[in-house]
Amino acid sequence: MRTVRPPVPTGRPTAPEPAALPRRAPLPARHPEPVLDVVVPVHNEEQDLEPCVRRLHAHLGETFPYPFRITIADNASTDRTPVIAALLAAELPGTHWIRLAGKGRGRALHAAWSHSRAPVLAYLDVDLSTDLAALLPLVAPLISGHSDIAIGTRLARGSRVVRGPKREIISRCYNGLLRSTLAVGFSDAQCGFKAVRRDVAERLLPLVEDREWFFDTELLVIAERAGLRIHEVPVDWVDDPDSRVHLLSTALADLRGMARLGRALARGRLPLSALRRSGGDLAGELPAGLARQLARFAAVGAASTLCHLLLYSALRPATGAQAANALALLASAVANTAANRRLTFGVRGRGGALRHHLKGLAAFLVGLTLTSGSLAALHHGVPGAGHRVELVTLVTANLAATLLRFLLFRAWVFPARPARRTAGPS
Repeated sequence: MRTVRPPVPTGRPTAPEPAALPRRAPLPARHPEPVLDVVVPVHNEEQDLEPCVRRLHAHLGETFPYPFRITIADNASTDRTPVIAALLAAELPGTHWIRLAGKGRGRALHAAWSHSRAPVLAYLDVDLSTDLAALLPLVAPLISGHSDIAIGTRLARGSRVVRGPKREIISRCYNGLLRSTLAVGFSDAQCGFKAVRRDVAERLLPLVEDREWFFDTELLVIAERAGLRIHEVPVDWVDDPDSRVHLLSTALADLRGMARLGRALARGRLPLSALRRSGGDLAGELPAGLARQLARFAAVGAASTLCHLLLYSALRPATGAQAANALALLASAVANTAANRRLTFGVRGRGGALRHHLKGLAAFLVGLTLTSGSLAALHHGVPGAGHRVELVTLVTANLAATLLRFLLFRAWVFPARPARRTAGPS
């Protein structure tokens, strides 16, 4: 046993960003040291700890083809949990335990993963709500070099879940809120069944601020934004009726975490480039998929179009149709370029911002030509056209301009970065 005192976070790192992650590679078939370290975070779990660890140890011994390790991470328990953990560590080979002075699942995982030397790190909840049959499918993509992180999901097709309607609704609302606010692609942030490659964890953990329940979500959001590959495994999951999670306080803390993380991402404060893969690995090198980019571009475009129409309607009485259209389109185009730069094409920081905006203004001129030309054609063909007809004409012209602008943004304003090459032997 060892007592772990994790360092107190001192804010965002100010040192130069480290080099990109190396290319993923499979682990060798024969590995003398533990390949997998499964952490079981606990706080006052004297009833569940022993059956959980014994069952986990037996399962790994029977099914896992590599050496493994089990780490019991005790979060300041005040009952017999430390005594039971010490007895299990003394009896079961490859079982260890650490004790932390403070509570928090994120604190336990941060400490245990930071000190482990196993190439694959995992954790599961002590209640074993998740069927252990999913453990090997969870870690296999990390061992093979296919993925960076693996998560169990209770919300994917193929999952089998038994729980009450209250927790089901809360879980779906939470994950839906994540998708709508932080635009995440993974389906289940809070399932207590996850694994990560150690080289990825070494880069991710210093960036994750939360030490409680939001730890999982923050880690996954940062990893996804950096372009790391997240593998999802549908699980069989049975709710623990004795769960001691305080739903209201946890929900409020999660909302605060979302707001904090959203601000950090919006301001480009996270060094995401340090998490991208190098050496020709495609993960993190290719731009987001076309369908996803189109969806985000469409959402930004819808907001820009609404802004354009409102400004046009407000300015038209004083400036006339053509001037109102030009001013409204200019203002919405600047905001559109800034939003697409960050949200659609994932460009962070100030580097190249001026160039991007100048190119965005060039694309704006295309939209101005189309919309102004449409208005001119309307007034020439139908001199008495009313305000509603003008708006319909502008919407139609904007749709055509939006499609053309997307193509220009993707190919010219924010072109995909070429994959970095590594020099080979000459």
